[in-house]
Amino acid sequence: MVMEASLATEPETYRRELTGYCYRMLGSAFDAEDAVQETMVRAWRKSEQFEGRASLRSWLYRIATNVCLDMLRGRSRRAAPIELGPAMPPVESSLTGMLPEGSWISPIADERVLPAEADPAELAELRESVRLAFVAALQHLPPRQRAVLILCEVLRWQASEVADLLDTSVAAVNSALQRARSALAAAPTDRPALDQDSTALLARYVDAFERYDIDEFVTLLHEDAIQSMPPFAMWLRGAADIRTWMLGPGSGCRGSRLLTVAVNGSPAVAQYRAGTHPQAAEPTDGHVPWGIHVLDVVDGRVAEIHSFLDMAGPPGELFAQFGLPARLD
Repeated sequence: MVMEASLATEPETYRRELTGYCYRMLGSAFDAEDAVQETMVRAWRKSEQFEGRASLRSWLYRIATNVCLDMLRGRSRRAAPIELGPAMPPVESSLTGMLPEGSWISPIADERVLPAEADPAELAELRESVRLAFVAALQHLPPRQRAVLILCEVLRWQASEVADLLDTSVAAVNSALQRARSALAAAPTDRPALDQDSTALLARYVDAFERYDIDEFVTLLHEDAIQSMPPFAMWLRGAADIRTWMLGPGSGCRGSRLLTVAVNGSPAVAQYRAGTHPQAAEPTDGHVPWGIHVLDVVDGRVAEIHSFLDMAGPPGELFAQFGLPARLD
């Protein structure tokens, strides 16, 4: 059958772009993976319904859209931590609050959502479409508007194609797209455009952090820089408060090792901290997974540090998403 032959090559052909689509819809790498798996299960179960009138790709996107809409039904939107509460002082007691599970945007590896081969201009656009700020802004849209905007603006589908996918009219798609654009323009994203090339800055970030030269580290930050640390509700505003935190309650990060990783189209590092993981059953030697730092870089300095700590699941679960080792000797 056509469907069986096509799905035999599906993982290589469709999984990455479907994961990117579901991630933008859901704001979670784990949820996106679940959505794509469910899409494939439904596709196999309904294989006899595929008659070849539309492309297999379009048919899979139709199923993926319905899966995402089902998952979003009755669920609160995911958000950036700075949208979920006020900035807090850089003191240890600020760590007492935890965000509700599933309330924050989570990171995703570039290799899971960006094409392996693309021309530079296309790749630059796709990177922007998985930046954390953009994905967070998408979550402000109602689910169907979100799907329309992603399909039309990010994936460049024609309005007629989206209308067929959503079983609606071209006029309804254009109306939803206009409303989505207006809502997105009003979303709380007041930062200027992010820098495209931050290789040198990332190297200085790694060097200063590993030497724990905090005076040097804060020179890499904007004065009003922000640092968030999900799953903790705490987030800090200002280079001065970040410095105070790192020299005080956060000083346990001294002696960490960092590995550069490709995350959300942004400069990023994986931080391994010396000692035992706080959720480990037994003591360990070496360095253990601690957090993924995703950086927003504007005008040559860091505007925001998204520190996703490896504490929302079993030890190392977050790092496993990025193909990272469970420990550094």
